[in-house]
Amino acid sequence: MKRTSIILALVALATVPAGAQERLTLEDCRQMAVQSSKDLDQARTAIEMAGYDRKIALANYFPDISATGAYLYNNRDIALINDQWSSLLTGAGTALQGTVDGVYGLAAQSLTTARDQILAGLAAQMQANPELARQLMTNPEFAALLQKFQQLDPSSILVSPDVGGPINAIGQEIDDAFHPDLHNIWVGAVTLQQPVFVGGKIVYSNKMAALAEELAKSKYDMKYADVVIDVDQAYWQIVSIANKKRLAESYADLLHRLEQDVETSVAAGVMTSSDALQIKVKANEADMLLTKSTNGLQLAKMLLCKRVGLPLDSTVTLADEDMEIIPVPGAADDKTLDAIYADRPETRSLDLASQIYDAKAKVARADLMPTVALVGSWMVSNPNVYNGFQNTWQGGMLSAGVMVRVPLFHGLEQVNKYKKAKAEATLYRDQYDDAKEMIGLQVTQQRHLMDEALEKLTMAESSLQSAEENLRTATLGFEAGVIPTNTVLQAQTGWLSAHSEYIDAGIELQMAYANLQKAEGNYSTAE
Repeated sequence: MKRTSIILALVALATVPAGAQERLTLEDCRQMAVQSSKDLDQARTAIEMAGYDRKIALANYFPDISATGAYLYNNRDIALINDQWSSLLTGAGTALQGTVDGVYGLAAQSLTTARDQILAGLAAQMQANPELARQLMTNPEFAALLQKFQQLDPSSILVSPDVGGPINAIGQEIDDAFHPDLHNIWVGAVTLQQPVFVGGKIVYSNKMAALAEELAKSKYDMKYADVVIDVDQAYWQIVSIANKKRLAESYADLLHRLEQDVETSVAAGVMTSSDALQIKVKANEADMLLTKSTNGLQLAKMLLCKRVGLPLDSTVTLADEDMEIIPVPGAADDKTLDAIYADRPETRSLDLASQIYDAKAKVARADLMPTVALVGSWMVSNPNVYNGFQNTWQGGMLSAGVMVRVPLFHGLEQVNKYKKAKAEATLYRDQYDDAKEMIGLQVTQQRHLMDEALEKLTMAESSLQSAEENLRTATLGFEAGVIPTNTVLQAQTGWLSAHSEYIDAGIELQMAYANLQKAEGNYSTAE
């Protein structure tokens, strides 16, 4: 709701034509200043950043899941056997072929020898028994069989089979299996890590992040209160100068009328020229006072425009600029000091800072404790290391386990971090106690100043009534010729001084009230 009203006020000012006047209330000026303040913009950004830090800390409760991919090129391949064994595998068929050829050659040679021995024995038998030789040779079947037996070539019958090529091929395949293609390696993995126990580090880190966000909001409230006080001061300064400008106009008008009356009396011979000169000097002083008030009002409005984010040459009119009677702020309920401490952003900031460092000490203490985490991963590679280095993506590996880390010794670093954080927390607690004492004194002082401002305004009102009555009687006496000029001038000067003191007392009361509201922590935001 507050942000909407700020935007509407800015839009209304943007649509006002040049030279037009915009009537602004004190609340309008506050809202516009809050919206245009660079310091508050930075504070709002700090709150936003602290919110992101809190969400980042919250993410530590959840498992950390990541996917990884990698590619590697190797200019050389990997051999699982040496070159000697590789040669034996690839040449095994050739070596076996030589052995087989040798066996078949010996067999053919033995058959040839046996054939020759048979033919030689047959020839010896036929020579010893001519009749048998004649009968055999006249037998055509025997003759044909004998001719074939003589022409028999065992080497053409016993041909060794080709075993070298197939065995070499088998050996080559085996050798290739011992030389996997690892020139191009692709690896993919999905890993998961879930913390189970880290000594409370995650819990206290989240607490620190939440407290840091509250601290950023508290710092915003401090800057917000400063902006409101600055705008209030600029606003009521304009009201004060505007009232004094009207007062200067009335004073100058009184003196100029008196100047005319005196000049008439001088012409009639009732008064001397010395009386006329005395009145003229006072009238010139009143004109100079009016000029200063006019210039001061212009500068004060330029300052307010700067505070609320308007162009310096903007023409603005305040809602309270024309008031003749400055209102008295309503009496605020007395707040207890405990309530003030809770509302003041300074004490909240110090209290939050001490809590942050308490949590920081516990985070440092967590680094001294063991940590337990669940881990799991699924990995796949190409070439597939789980299936003979085949160039395929099939067949990954799933693994899971528990990881425990126990810190043993690191030069007492974590111990000293813990002690430092505890000391910082103690420091901020001491500052918090000192701030409470100072705030108590400040609130008491501002309450006294508020009472003094009320009393001063009451006295100024009484003095103003007396001054107005004195001026009225002096004017009547002067007109009747029974009161000298000096007495009228003194009455007018007293009237001017009483009015000025009344205006100052009223503005002082407004600022005392604003400072008391700030001291009691009543300037809060709707963020």
